Amino acid sequence: MSGATSRTPRAAAVRPRRRAPGDPEGPSRADVRAGRWVRTSRGLYVPRGVDRTAPVQRILEAGAVLPDSPSAAVTGWAALRWLGAEWLDGLAPGGVLVEVDLVTTVRDIRPRPGVRLSAERLDPAEVVVVDGLPVTVAARSVCFVLRHAVDDRAAVEVGETALHAGLCSLAEVTAYASMLPGWTGIPRARERLALMAEGSASPGETAMRLIWELDAGLGRPLRNVPVFTRDARHVATVDLLDPVAGLVGEYDGRDHLRLDRRRRDLRRESELRSLGLEYVTMVAGDRHRRQAMAQRILDAHRRTRRVPPGDRPWTLEQPEWWKRREAQRRARRTA
Repeated sequence: MSGATSRTPRAAAVRPRRRAPGDPEGPSRADVRAGRWVRTSRGLYVPRGVDRTAPVQRILEAGAVLPDSPSAAVTGWAALRWLGAEWLDGLAPGGVLVEVDLVTTVRDIRPRPGVRLSAERLDPAEVVVVDGLPVTVAARSVCFVLRHAVDDRAAVEVGETALHAGLCSLAEVTAYASMLPGWTGIPRARERLALMAEGSASPGETAMRLIWELDAGLGRPLRNVPVFTRDARHVATVDLLDPVAGLVGEYDGRDHLRLDRRRRDLRRESELRSLGLEYVTMVAGDRHRRQAMAQRILDAHRRTRRVPPGDRPWTLEQPEWWKRREAQRRARRTA
């Protein structure tokens, strides 16, 4: 899936409605005939003008056909997006819409474009209802993607996005997968779990890390780690870091194109370089030119100066003021 995100909140999605006499919020027969409401599925409509390509709208329209059963739910990437993983936009490379996965064993649902059906058994304990829509819990949803996604890297991006959103941990997903020894795709899921790591803040960062490891053949870098000067000043929190070689990797998404953001990025790069760190940047287009990007990473890696830790003007040791601030942030998030 792509790294671009549509941050439409769930509340912005318009729930499909049936034609029902006396329902002031639903469509009348005249509304439908005049094209003021458009059909989303059998017997269900939304007003014309609703953005039906928005991720949350697509998810809600797909979920509207689920039977009223505790063993029927949205799953996969769509469940994770509905649960709060807002970086998941439901787009494959090239802007192709990824299908919304539904799982139910209660009754047949008519196949339709944009929806993929699964008849796998589903424990009602693994379903939660959020804003009126039943979705599978995060660990199960991630495992579904790891088992069924066509592309290894896209599956890992989805999984790490769920981790970053705080929906589940890598340990929880691994434990859940261990309970499905005979399920379809579990060998593939285990291979993909081995590629996952916690700490990436966006699908683009995950994509860069995978190129760093799989295509450039370098060791696993640290993720979103703060870098400080020796006098305890915070310089930057970098996307990727090889602390031995002193190589920084940064993924610049669309938000980095703004003039003010670009100025900050350049100042930060200059300061990191002045501390002796080498620097390599990846942009969205590089995700589809993996070998070229891997070569740039390797070229930067060869330029690094392997300074002994005690002689570096930078450090990863967190000063006390930073630890206190991070503790306060964690307390606010859990309050």
